Amino acid sequence: MFGKRGGSSDTPDFKPVSAPAPVAPAPESAPASQSTALEAKPELPKVQPPAIAPAVAAQAAPPPSPEASGEKTEEYYDTKTSVFSALIDTIDLSQLSQMDPEAAREEIRDIVSDIISIKNLAMSIAEQEEILQDICNDVLGYGPLEPLLVRDDIADIMINGAKDAFIEVEGKMEKARVRFRDNTQLMNICQRIVSQVGRRVDESSPICDARLADGSRVNVIAPPLAIDGPALTIRKFKKDKLTLDQLVKFGSITPEGADILQIIGKVRCNVIISGGTGSGKTTLLNCMSAYAGEEERIITCEDSAELQLQQPHVVRLETRPPNLEGEGQITMTDLVKNCLRMRPERIIVGEVRGAEVFDLLQAMNTGHDGSMGTIHANTPRECLSRIESMIAMGGFNLPAKTVREIIVGSIDVIIQAARLRDGSRRITHVTEVIGLEGDVITTQDLFVYKIDGEDANGKIIGKHVSTGIGRPAFWDRARYYNEEGRLAAALDAANEENM
Repeated sequence: MFGKRGGSSDTPDFKPVSAPAPVAPAPESAPASQSTALEAKPELPKVQPPAIAPAVAAQAAPPPSPEASGEKTEEYYDTKTSVFSALIDTIDLSQLSQMDPEAAREEIRDIVSDIISIKNLAMSIAEQEEILQDICNDVLGYGPLEPLLVRDDIADIMINGAKDAFIEVEGKMEKARVRFRDNTQLMNICQRIVSQVGRRVDESSPICDARLADGSRVNVIAPPLAIDGPALTIRKFKKDKLTLDQLVKFGSITPEGADILQIIGKVRCNVIISGGTGSGKTTLLNCMSAYAGEEERIITCEDSAELQLQQPHVVRLETRPPNLEGEGQITMTDLVKNCLRMRPERIIVGEVRGAEVFDLLQAMNTGHDGSMGTIHANTPRECLSRIESMIAMGGFNLPAKTVREIIVGSIDVIIQAARLRDGSRRITHVTEVIGLEGDVITTQDLFVYKIDGEDANGKIIGKHVSTGIGRPAFWDRARYYNEEGRLAAALDAANEENM
């Protein structure tokens, strides 16, 4: 399912025997297609039941999940290593990779049960089930990462070498009670992840961006750059994609503000979503893109394809890193330039971080209304400054006033997202780009989030406040799309809310 897995360096040697006799009562023998013989090592010191019994007794109750049950004992990991090594020496991984995932999992469970019986390991049913699950994850999945990946409440997974794992839950960092056998196992899992999208990570190419099947963002930095072992970071996305209605329930925006964001997306305003790391920019971009028309041709450009648009006419493009010879790289600038030749109606750039911002602005200003992108910035004003800086760093030798005129003529709305100190995420500004007065870009806020204080539990108390603008700059665009009545109603409701 996930490719071929090699054995680890700490695998014990097992001498083959011609016909291993199962200890009575023995489970069903492993199929001949998957195994020539189960292997054992007679001279290997047996794990005596008295030595394992205390560990088994301590874990008699089955844990809800491996990472929530506390740190596993060294005896557990020694037993798992012994069983795993015998399994790897027994099965044909090339044949296993061609099987249906569920059939392969059942096959592994049967063989592991045989190995546990033959090695005469004293284990409770709960302990045996846990070791079966862990080994299936090691062979067919992403090993110790699997219990973390299935949890929908985790936003980020951060692995700092084999022994240290951290997760972010509800905006707060906490240590995860999982660990890898060693850095070799962690590196194998990293290589398995990135190989799924045709990329590689090794000493010659120690930095890699990739993604999981659900679009979750993956970054790997390997030795020698990472001193204490491979560092793996996964930005998880929820299985059920968030909508603006759900953001309203979470308090990220008011219902009136959500209506205005829907109108902004529907009437094809050019939007930049600004925010810091982990503030929810990509989630908000997914929410906004949902209001594009189904008849529109949308092209997305990303470093790793994370956006999952629901419209029927979507073309997804992804950058490509250089090969071993340092050639063949396709940058974001290359993708955005090529978009203009693909007859797009909207261009969506997953993250703008370089010279491609100039090409995106040009696209916004030349008939591709409704284009969107995200930028790392802390306020709408800083977002505009960053755009100017990125244009300058791209080598475009243009006067400052010309650059600002291009920005004003291209961007309609800046939506600012932020992660507050209590871990909550809020849309803090909905800001229009109005025009140019002298050399200064003028803006006006439609909504802002004002913090009033915090409660006894440290949760921030605040509210979204309308600034009282009754006729935003995109009013004529809303009227063109017959949305002016709905826009007026949302603005009136927001103003009444402030009274």
